[in-house]
Amino acid sequence: MSNIDNPNEAAAVNELVITRIFVAPRELVWRAWTEPNYATKWWGPKDFTAPVCKIDLRVGGKYLFCMRAPEGKDYWSTGVYREIVEHERLVCTDSFADEHGNVVPATHYGMVGDFPLEFEVTVILDDIKGKTMMTLNHKGMPAGEMGDMASQGWNQSFDKLAESLK
Repeated sequence: MSNIDNPNEAAAVNELVITRIFVAPRELVWRAWTEPNYATKWWGPKDFTAPVCKIDLRVGGKYLFCMRAPEGKDYWSTGVYREIVEHERLVCTDSFADEHGNVVPATHYGMVGDFPLEFEVTVILDDIKGKTMMTLNHKGMPAGEMGDMASQGWNQSFDKLAESLK
């Protein structure tokens, strides 16, 4: 059955879902997502750094992150927090941005594909006997190579997150 015949399959193609278990308490994983001094330690794929991380953690508040590639190119992202349940759930928009936090299309960074201007990211944290099960849902991801690259980038970031929580 093709995606056109089954709209549920089509929706699934546009959602990236990653679940990880971290050997750290939920409160610490929450801080890693919500406090700049923690987020800069893990944000971005392997060999990327995060030299800028601004977080206004409130519904309607914004974040602005910079990922710096090994060769020095900066990639900015921004979003607005839509839902915050402390230590349990974050829902925010996610967009490519310039260094001032203005939303830009993916083509600004030379990316091709059907990228929307705005994605939605949901992070759910569950306490599992002192460990944390984190589920990320990134809605709106393009299918194909760019979606695969996003999955790799998130997974590499979460590898760094696991290391930073030790």
